[in-house]
Amino acid sequence: MLKLEGGEEFHLAISGEIWALLSAAAWAVDSILVRKGTAFSNASTAAFVSFSVNVVALVPLVLYYYSFAEILQPGNLYFVASGVIQPAMVRVLFYVGIIRLGVSRAGPVRGTAPLFTVALAFFILGDRPSLVVYLGGLITVVGTWMVSYERLGEKAWRKIDLLYPLGAALLASVSQNIRKLGLNVTAAPLLASTVSITTSFVCLTGSLAVSGGFKSLKFRGGCLPYYCSAAIFALFGQFFTFRALHFGQLSVVSPIINTTPLFIIIFTAAFLRAEEKLNKLVVIGALMIVGGIAVITGR
Repeated sequence: MLKLEGGEEFHLAISGEIWALLSAAAWAVDSILVRKGTAFSNASTAAFVSFSVNVVALVPLVLYYYSFAEILQPGNLYFVASGVIQPAMVRVLFYVGIIRLGVSRAGPVRGTAPLFTVALAFFILGDRPSLVVYLGGLITVVGTWMVSYERLGEKAWRKIDLLYPLGAALLASVSQNIRKLGLNVTAAPLLASTVSITTSFVCLTGSLAVSGGFKSLKFRGGCLPYYCSAAIFALFGQFFTFRALHFGQLSVVSPIINTTPLFIIIFTAAFLRAEEKLNKLVVIGALMIVGGIAVITGR
């Protein structure tokens, strides 16, 4: 039996690993729905709808379950810092990657975040991992190359556009560590998720207001059913991620969260056959990325 942050009792105990698996599946569905919606609109609209739905759903819950003292506690500054990075910048970069590269390519590349975590630890913290970590990194890089290889019959794309999901992966690796530090202090995943997404919403709307970017939002055609549905799955994905980080060890749940590319490949084959071409190289590459990340984080 677990106790929810607001005092409510939750009688079904769920481990961090299960939360992580649910998170991976939810983010994959979000990616597929965003990909479907981009036939009618753009990445900034997808992000704006996603953040708006998340804030409308989460803020009333937090105001109901938490006191103002709990909401304003200093430990939540970790999630403010995290929210500036993720989902604010991460989700926008990833959505742009989905539009320009396709979800079956952008998704696995986005899943390389733990590789950047190891790289940051190497250069910034002076961490010198064992040989097996370098092997995992090599497997991940080869897998990324296989996923990003050009496929017959697909729409032309630019290699430089790989920087969008790679940038999302890099920033996500920084954000995950900040989140874990914050959860060690507050132990409140629901509150953490809400503070993070609200910060991201404020950052995005502020940026659009200053730059005049509201004119770029395109609520047209059939985008809203897809984007609103994607936002709901993103909401659950975000919450499941925080619960996985809270209840599980980072080294254990991180590789599970990053199995999203496998779900993306499965869902792409099922629902995006007309939009995206899949081949054995893509499937093997996605498996290698997940396997490489498992080697790195499971050392």
